Amino acid sequence: MDKFTKLTGIAAPMPLVNIDTDMIIPKQFLKTIQRSGLGKNLFDELRYDAAGNENPDFVLNQPAYRASEIIVAGDNFGCGSSREHAPWALLDFGIRCVISTSFADIFYNNCFKNGILPIVMPQEVVDVLMDDARRGSNARITVDLEEMKVVTSDGQEFPFTLDPFRRHCLLNGLDDIGLTMEKSSAIDGFEAKMETARPWI
Repeated sequence: MDKFTKLTGIAAPMPLVNIDTDMIIPKQFLKTIQRSGLGKNLFDELRYDAAGNENPDFVLNQPAYRASEIIVAGDNFGCGSSREHAPWALLDFGIRCVISTSFADIFYNNCFKNGILPIVMPQEVVDVLMDDARRGSNARITVDLEEMKVVTSDGQEFPFTLDPFRRHCLLNGLDDIGLTMEKSSAIDGFEAKMETARPWI
């Protein structure tokens, strides 16, 4: 998993509330167990019409936001079913951070397992960030996980809080497998002792 330390990128404004996981990645794309390739179907029903043509009104189809790495979203982002394909699709598109006033618990947890930083901010701060994001690709937002702050394109700074363990995992690029591998020497030592003590196993 890629480390997350500091990101300066284009933020896409998505003020809709209750953006659920079926909106993020519709159910027909859940047949794969591959984490790659889902970015093209991110927000599929919003991005494309029935014939597969791009909807020019959808924010990620607009030239200024095609390379977005941050989403500033409405309340309750990621609600609905528990599909891990939702953060897979976001990450495959290039989204590394989502800022909202609240997230659904399962989606929130799945983000950390996939290298995405979900940040909870008060409504008044999200409003400022949403306004900044609406300025387009020249207004880049900085998300600094080391300093625990979000900085707008004009220099306004907003601190955020995060569980220290989750922060450690993102800063060091540790998913569940990575956390296990941190204990590899202890695991190897245990297995060596077991082989000596119980060779019949």
